[in-house]
Amino acid sequence: MKALLPAGVMFALITFLVGLNLRPVLAAVGPLFPLLQSTAGLSATQFSLLTTLPVAMMGLAALAGPTLLRHTGAWRGIAIGLFILALAAALRVFSLNALWLIATALLAGAGIGMIQALIPTMIKRDYARSAGTLMSLFSTGIMAGAALAAASAAPAAETVGIHFTLAAAALPAIIALGIWLTGIAQQTAAPTAAAVVPRTTQRAWLLLIFFGIGTAAYTLVLAWLPALYIAAGWSARSSGYLLAGLTLTEVAAGFMVSLVVHRFSDRRPLLMLVLLLLLAGLICLIGWPGEMPVISTLLLGLGIGALFPLSLTVTLDHAATAAEAGKLLARVQGGGYLIAATMPVIAGVVRDRADSLNVAWLIMSAGVIVLLIIATRFRPLNARQ
Repeated sequence: MKALLPAGVMFALITFLVGLNLRPVLAAVGPLFPLLQSTAGLSATQFSLLTTLPVAMMGLAALAGPTLLRHTGAWRGIAIGLFILALAAALRVFSLNALWLIATALLAGAGIGMIQALIPTMIKRDYARSAGTLMSLFSTGIMAGAALAAASAAPAAETVGIHFTLAAAALPAIIALGIWLTGIAQQTAAPTAAAVVPRTTQRAWLLLIFFGIGTAAYTLVLAWLPALYIAAGWSARSSGYLLAGLTLTEVAAGFMVSLVVHRFSDRRPLLMLVLLLLLAGLICLIGWPGEMPVISTLLLGLGIGALFPLSLTVTLDHAATAAEAGKLLARVQGGGYLIAATMPVIAGVVRDRADSLNVAWLIMSAGVIVLLIIATRFRPLNARQ
């Protein structure tokens, strides 16, 4: 297979395939909210933990990225992450107990966090000139996996049952692991000097906050958009299709970013555009909950789908070397995912108390306004261009 494709193309395709596996364990639960409530007896707050805890675990794993890189290397660490992810999904076939679901969600989050922390390091080290495009493709693969999981969750639960539906994510993860082990050669780069990324630099903190709030929009919509439409009278299957449509829009937005991002040395115009789209989508949910599915889906999908890869690309812009990229991305993703983890559980608490998600959408809208202000600070660093 390697002989048929250039190494860069092969790496891009396999990276996309790995990305496909990083969200099904989260995206499949949204359309199954009523079924999990009746089968496992989950409250809205407990249900939100199935998204919140894995995202928090992603943050902790990302913070450990530099340590993982030293002890396992990027290639082996990604393989371990895929194995952990497959194991966590497979274990769900045995029980729907709330504690068991939460424990497997934490385990899956650890595997996902390892992968997300280490792949950008490989990209920056081996393909620095096309780092923006490869990060966009990786992010697009993440969103495509979420779309497939959201669309198939309710039909699969009706056909094979909820146990096997939740465990189904193990199979593609095993396939991705096999292809990773055989399709990407293990590379043992010479040890590099530790990169210095000052902990207190204003720019590093801005990048962390920007990624965290932006990712909070993704986790909030992923966890609670299906519940919004189920409350409006939609079936679980239809709400899953809507979430799949939204994530497919995110995929399209991610591909568009991968095609044009290299044309913008100053990323701010793109950031402003996608943030305004996201804000408009949230306003639709606040003003017309459940009444404008197509418009709100397009706006949210385009905004979130473009914002995620742009956030990672802007972070990479501030790293001069692979080692520095690993440290900076570990900090930004680690702290950012911990911020993002709070939003689904806030929405769960709000829904338990008010039986409405409007307050959650309002909080997220305020967060997007903060992002618009922060984005104005991301002027290009000429020394790093």
